[in-house]
Amino acid sequence: MRTDRGPDELRPVTIVRGYTEMTPGSVLMEMGKTRVLCTVSFNFDVPPWMRDKGAGWVTAEYAMLPGAGKERIARTAIRGGRVKEIQRLIGRSLRAVVDMTAMGELTARVDCDVIQADGGTRTASITGAWVALADAFDSLVAQGRLPSTPIVDHVAAISVGATASGVLLDLDYEEDVSVDVDCNVVMTGSGRLVEVQGTAEGDPFTREHLSRMLDVAEAGISALVEAQATSRAG
Repeated sequence: MRTDRGPDELRPVTIVRGYTEMTPGSVLMEMGKTRVLCTVSFNFDVPPWMRDKGAGWVTAEYAMLPGAGKERIARTAIRGGRVKEIQRLIGRSLRAVVDMTAMGELTARVDCDVIQADGGTRTASITGAWVALADAFDSLVAQGRLPSTPIVDHVAAISVGATASGVLLDLDYEEDVSVDVDCNVVMTGSGRLVEVQGTAEGDPFTREHLSRMLDVAEAGISALVEAQATSRAG
């Protein structure tokens, strides 16, 4: 049973902008004990298959640093199948809210490095990466390299789980490995779904369970979008 917060409450959220000085966008994203460093760099070119199309590209890489967990994570794990799946998810989520044509032939490279993991690393990566990307695009606007930001909406993500006693928002590691159903939800600031990843760990779940999980996730993502906006207003 969760005792540190309500079932539909987020863990404490902290967004530290400008965490590093060498990239135009950098954020330390903290959700409870999970901490992810999100940085953005630009290449003034696009992949070969996108050249001469008048559009840009946003791509992402994700890694768990060796000391992120209680046991050392081998660096060879950085290129595993799970890592590729997560970084593709991050890239898809960010591209969903960027006008690629407005970017011109420019590539935004987003790096999400987990420095401490306690559940929800992929969702924290997406939420923090959006802030870092927004800051990075603002730097290009300030330099006169873009007329305006190509970002058209917020995007954020959260985990949600179902147990016999109800639905839990924003799972930490112990909850993630013990719930009956776990789900990751990515949603825009305007409330449109980008991706839903849901899995029954035991018995299959019903459509009603899914609807309840999505309702709880939507409320959590709304709070994260507000936190993104507040951090950028400061």
